[in-house]
Amino acid sequence: MIRPLLIAAALIAVPADARVAAPHVRAASFEQLGKPLPLPYDEAANADAQVAAARARAIKARKRLIIDLGGNWCLDCRLLAGVMELPEMKPFVARHFEVVTVDVGRFDKNLQIPARYGITSRLKGVPAVLVVDPKSNRLLNAGRETALSDARSLTPQALADWLAGWVA
Repeated sequence: MIRPLLIAAALIAVPADARVAAPHVRAASFEQLGKPLPLPYDEAANADAQVAAARARAIKARKRLIIDLGGNWCLDCRLLAGVMELPEMKPFVARHFEVVTVDVGRFDKNLQIPARYGITSRLKGVPAVLVVDPKSNRLLNAGRETALSDARSLTPQALADWLAGWVA
């Protein structure tokens, strides 16, 4: 009973007027994701430079910017990365978003990135996904950054649906 409620809550958190049909994800559960799960966060990367470059690419391509804050230690972060790498999802994500991953360590690194978008108190969880209008540099999902922080309680399709809700 809890799982359907969590899925519904995640989907409700997306503006109804922004919904676009998500691709159908064949993986019914996370057990069907490729193994090992990706390690998407570069711990040595210059986060400021990476976000600036991704924003410039997003502006040029007229895509939304997704800033994925997390760490390789986080199972939910790795599950989200695994879903975004699925053959059904990868082209969809590439068509609509410019994605940049930012390592936040154990909530002690690169916190200047979320602070730029008004998130100045401690992150409530990871992954924290910031959906940004790159032209105005405005956070579109304010207050819903951690909607996917318990990704393991969702299905891959629910994650795809959430992402599709933020397509411009």
